[in-house]
Amino acid sequence: MSEVKNKGKLAKEASYLLTGVTTEEKNNALLLIADKVLENKATILEANKKDLENGKKEELSEAVIDRILLDEQRLNDMAEGIKALTELHDPIGDVLEEVDQANGLKIEKVRVPLGVVSMIYEARPNVTLDAATLCLKTGNAVVLRGSSAATHSNIAIVQAIHEALEKSALPVDAVQLIEDTSRETAQELFQLNEYLDVLIPRGSEKLIETVVAEATVPVIATGAGNCHIYVDESADQDQAQEIILNAKLQRPGVCNAVETVLFHEEWFDEYGSDVLERLLNFDVELFADEKAREFFPEADEATEEDWYKEYLDLALSVKVVSDCQEAIEHINKYGTHHSDAIITEDETNAQLFLQNVDSTSVYHNASTRFTDGSEFGYGAEIGISTQKLHARGPMGLNALTSSKFIIKGNGQIRE
Repeated sequence: MSEVKNKGKLAKEASYLLTGVTTEEKNNALLLIADKVLENKATILEANKKDLENGKKEELSEAVIDRILLDEQRLNDMAEGIKALTELHDPIGDVLEEVDQANGLKIEKVRVPLGVVSMIYEARPNVTLDAATLCLKTGNAVVLRGSSAATHSNIAIVQAIHEALEKSALPVDAVQLIEDTSRETAQELFQLNEYLDVLIPRGSEKLIETVVAEATVPVIATGAGNCHIYVDESADQDQAQEIILNAKLQRPGVCNAVETVLFHEEWFDEYGSDVLERLLNFDVELFADEKAREFFPEADEATEEDWYKEYLDLALSVKVVSDCQEAIEHINKYGTHHSDAIITEDETNAQLFLQNVDSTSVYHNASTRFTDGSEFGYGAEIGISTQKLHARGPMGLNALTSSKFIIKGNGQIRE
């Protein structure tokens, strides 16, 4: 039996055992994992050092290197995130609907685990820990398949998780890692309907498109982040600059970083060059339309491809528009329905934007960088879904549940 099938089978068997564990037992297991991650800190960081060295040899971009990087502070934050997860409400068993029928049947719709969740993702070893702990909190088993860029880190983190689970009431086999990162194992995972209940890709647009196109396992697509900021005519100059700089520079390699800024023409005439100059000072490569380049010729000419592009790097597209409606139309055409913001003091335009931009998260006078499970109060996130079925936006605990009906009777038969 292949590694993929064997670990899928083990996870499926563990998922049945998880249905009987209590919230207290799950929380105790999570606390053990948090402690073990800190206890194994040196081992995890040494493994991560190997991944970073390999990444630099392969000349990965600085943004990708940042996604791979683990340091002592990040590990401490990850452990604190797990502890915070134990404080969140366990949704399993929640009654969503209750109906008392005239014939005496009592019908309840209750939350249950999805079963076996599989994650296929790139670069970020923090996803290994986030996915495992979120799944365990909701009574799901998980099959993880990271990329070669973080393979040593992922193995070290899962080893810590297994050591913790051995001391808990939860089955160790509830967390599985596919260590073979070849394309063949990915394709085998796509077809593992016998053991997987859902597959969640997290990474580049190419990865997500491949999974959606080739998987027979049901997929929750976490979308790429071609995020926009529209600076309206009435936007406060200082506020607009700080929001744009934060959204582009804080972590340029993540999915909620801004990739396109749209400026109202009158605002741009007065303040636009100052904003773009500041971005250039931070080594941001600018791709601008004809109107913007009239005032700021230092920018490269934007192509049609640039409007669709998720750079995940120190690069930004810039366009000048005539009004809020043109900005909305541009975003809905070229965006990925992830996170988009308007900066304005005009409440009418703000409401027009918030209502008509078709994205998971829309902002008024705030950075797109807040689209994140922890920032939304979910503890962590399994990903950010840009589709509309089952889940949309940052996926926390509730998104990792399904439901079933429990019907209680006293001898009723249907005539």
